[in-house]
Amino acid sequence: MKKNSLKPFISLIVSTNIPKLALTIGLIGSIITTLVGLTIPLLTKELVDGFSLESLSIGLIIAIIVVFILQAVIDGVSTYLLAAVGQRIVARLRDRMWLKIIRLPVSYFDKQASGESVSRVVNDTGIVRDLITQHFPQFIGGIISIIGAVAILLVMDWKMTLMMLLAVPITMAVMIPLGSKMSKVSRGLQDETATFTGSIQQTIGEIRLMKASTAESVEKEKGLSGIERLLQFGLKEARIFALIGPLMYTVMMVVIVVIIGYGGIRVAEGDMSTGSLVAFLLYLFQIIFPITSFAMFFTQLQKAKGATERIISILDMQEEDGQSGLDKDISNQVIHVSNVSFAYEESEPVLENISFKAEPGEMIAFAGPSGGGKSTLFALIERYYAPTSGEIRVGATPINKLSLNSWRSQIGYVSQESAMMAGTIRDNLTYGLPDLETITDDRLWQVTKMAYADEFIRSFDKGLDTEVGERGVKLSGGQRQRINIARAFLRDPKILMMDEATASLDSQSEGIVQEALTRLMEGRTTFVIAHRLSTIVDADKIIFIENGRVTGSGNHQDLIKTHDLYREFAEQQLT
Repeated sequence: MKKNSLKPFISLIVSTNIPKLALTIGLIGSIITTLVGLTIPLLTKELVDGFSLESLSIGLIIAIIVVFILQAVIDGVSTYLLAAVGQRIVARLRDRMWLKIIRLPVSYFDKQASGESVSRVVNDTGIVRDLITQHFPQFIGGIISIIGAVAILLVMDWKMTLMMLLAVPITMAVMIPLGSKMSKVSRGLQDETATFTGSIQQTIGEIRLMKASTAESVEKEKGLSGIERLLQFGLKEARIFALIGPLMYTVMMVVIVVIIGYGGIRVAEGDMSTGSLVAFLLYLFQIIFPITSFAMFFTQLQKAKGATERIISILDMQEEDGQSGLDKDISNQVIHVSNVSFAYEESEPVLENISFKAEPGEMIAFAGPSGGGKSTLFALIERYYAPTSGEIRVGATPINKLSLNSWRSQIGYVSQESAMMAGTIRDNLTYGLPDLETITDDRLWQVTKMAYADEFIRSFDKGLDTEVGERGVKLSGGQRQRINIARAFLRDPKILMMDEATASLDSQSEGIVQEALTRLMEGRTTFVIAHRLSTIVDADKIIFIENGRVTGSGNHQDLIKTHDLYREFAEQQLT
């Protein structure tokens, strides 16, 4: 994208389906307001030149009052319409960005801080809104005001007008380089704001880790460092404004003094009426004030162009398509993983030539040292990533031929993090399910009972409508995990995936959760990751993965006999 090109910005705005009628009426209103404003100095001239109590024209006074009222009403209507257009454009932009972000693959979020994405949706679109709703109408009105005022002044007194216009090239010679400097500062400020937002969001999101690690001093330094960088950008911006403001004021005052002095001489000599001098000064203000706002417009335009680049970079990303592909019932289907390899980076393979088969209803367990690639294999089965080679099939159908919605809706996933959303227990049980009105309380109590969660939920005053807090912090780990299991029961998955589902629990909670998991696994093809071999000794097949490769496969007894490292693990944990 060319840095100085407005085409991407205009294309982005046009793509939001601008409310054309409201925009047109708003702009016309703004133009009328400006044109009506141009008549005020002429009416003032007539009032001043004919001023005396005897000759005071009631009709002229009424005309001035009507013009003021008309200008105020039209200005109010046009301001509202243009603001509404800007708000709708930004709302549609945010709609598109939010829909895009939630459809982006997991790999995007591996590389991008969540706070930066939030900043793009909120801050960058806000910059575009400010340009459309505030600065653009002022710019259009200012252009019309300047053209109209200069035209009238040339007719009234071309000599004084040319004298006044000498200040324009002087002002522009200083303003243009300052505007260019301002655009660079503004772009840096936007980027720094996004980075800072991401940093503080991460800290607040992991506030318990920060407190438990007594990392307040570390986070204090990081936060103060980010604030200091924002301050420096703000001070640079302030220094430029400090140059622009006094410069414009000085030029304006010099022009006004010169015009008053020269005009006073003309009035004294009888070449010019007092009313004409007053009108000339009023038109001068109608020229000067828009010029002072142009610096802000071009600064905001540069900000909006920078914001547009970042918005477009997100909108152009390849998203997941949940709908395209086959809708297939995977009940009683064999899962084949054939020669699957995967690498996040080309030079760093994570999995190499992984192959196994899972018959319907079997429990397949994955064991091995940490970092061996077990969780990555789960991510491939969930289709968060695609294998770099090999394929995963359900029956004879490669899973990438199925629609994502069809595939993932038939998988139940229970992780060690006990992931929960802020909201109620009911919200978390039904999260992501369609047709919520068809899910009765009886059904919810049924699945919570199957997950051994009903008793503690009933102990809460609000039962299913109990608020769990952000990420479920108001519940214990065992309680969160049982709600996750109840959620899986409610989805009635064909495939169950469990990643260290009891790893973070105390022994009492682990026993209850393990019973619930055993009940959940009945009749389902189940994949389990476990470091504690006690949870997988009864698995139909245990696949031992080291450094991305399968080094052993079989049931518990087979591996005890044939696999040295598995036998070492078993002796440490089971004896």
